[in-house]
Amino acid sequence: MRQGAYNRAMKSLHVSVLAGVCLAAACGGASAGSTSENPAAAASGRGRQCLEDAAAPRQPRADAPTKITVSHILVRHAELERPEGATRSREAACLRALDALERLRAGADWAEVVKKYSDAGRDVGGLLGSVARDELDPSFADAAFALDVKELSYVVESKRGFHVILRTE
Repeated sequence: MRQGAYNRAMKSLHVSVLAGVCLAAACGGASAGSTSENPAAAASGRGRQCLEDAAAPRQPRADAPTKITVSHILVRHAELERPEGATRSREAACLRALDALERLRAGADWAEVVKKYSDAGRDVGGLLGSVARDELDPSFADAAFALDVKELSYVVESKRGFHVILRTE
């Protein structure tokens, strides 16, 4: 994708929750107004729910093109085969990716969220470019090819860590 087209896509992207995207509260995440007598237990429950939702199978669109253009936020953890220096737990990584997603849904700038939360691709806005399904981890591919253009995924777990995926073309 040309840089100008990428910049236009990012400028025109008004991150909103589309009908096919799961809201954090609907997926078991804590609602903004929820309270708990035991915050640690609530955080642990939220973490378990994040892990469960991130591992849920996605169904790619039957009419998906052979290639799509995507960007992503990647959050690694220490339990990966190749953690590349990550020291956070798997649950903490999932919650970090969920926090990035929630900030995007609240209107934060994609590039700024990538810089703050992603463990890879910060200098290119998380851009992976134009990719085919067979070039990607299967769980990442299923989630990415299920998205409409300008749609954000929920948190997705792959063998590389946790992702928030944005389909740009």
